[in-house]
Amino acid sequence: MDFLHPLSGFLVGMMVGLTGVGGGSLMAPIMILLLGVAPTTAVGTDLWFAAITKFVGGAVHHSEGHADWQVVRRLCWGSLPAVLLTLWFLASTDMHQVKSGLIVQLLGGILVLTAFVTLGHRKIYAVARNMDGAHVAFFRRILPGLTIVAGAILGVVVTLTSVGAGALGATMLVMLYPLRMTPRKVVGTDIVHAVPLTLLAGFGHFWMGHVDFWLLGSLLLGSIPGIIVGSRLTSRVNPTFLRGALSAMLLFSGMRLLY
Repeated sequence: MDFLHPLSGFLVGMMVGLTGVGGGSLMAPIMILLLGVAPTTAVGTDLWFAAITKFVGGAVHHSEGHADWQVVRRLCWGSLPAVLLTLWFLASTDMHQVKSGLIVQLLGGILVLTAFVTLGHRKIYAVARNMDGAHVAFFRRILPGLTIVAGAILGVVVTLTSVGAGALGATMLVMLYPLRMTPRKVVGTDIVHAVPLTLLAGFGHFWMGHVDFWLLGSLLLGSIPGIIVGSRLTSRVNPTFLRGALSAMLLFSGMRLLY
């Protein structure tokens, strides 16, 4: 077994534990660009990678009180039905080359978007917190519905590309719950919601034969210790520098996939 596989898993797992971001955003392009894995197989394998690593990270964040379960349930009401519909679309599309090309283009575009979202995380948080009272009252009335819609968007994007459960999910939570959630709550809630989302999508891709379990096992050898270490360090490490470095890597990977 190539030692680079568990090393890559460890670094990605630590990034997920620290920031809630980086699982699919980094692992899928690593598999496609560096390891030569087919796009559909990379997405399916990455979904299982995310489900298992985030299950471990989610357990740690839950034990430390970092998950808002009401918000997790609202997200799941939108994301899980969206996953099933997206899987049905993928299974009914038989043109392999068209499907692979679509996934590569979508993955590249989502990575570029994720890079800018990750970089602008603090600014988005500040804008959301400064809403005036009238807007806040109206916003609270429609908040449950908006959360379900956000979950549905994540369900489609994650099932197609394995990317978005981290950076896009965290950003949506910041925009929807700027006063209710601390940064630690955002990370914990985002990771806990990602577990059923990626697990359901992963089962669908497994059913379609899109999972390389040998590669998955070698990545998990490093990622599980990595996410435990990262989750424990969440309250001790300033993630600003990490987010900047992550944004640069995501932007490079996205542009590489697009062009």
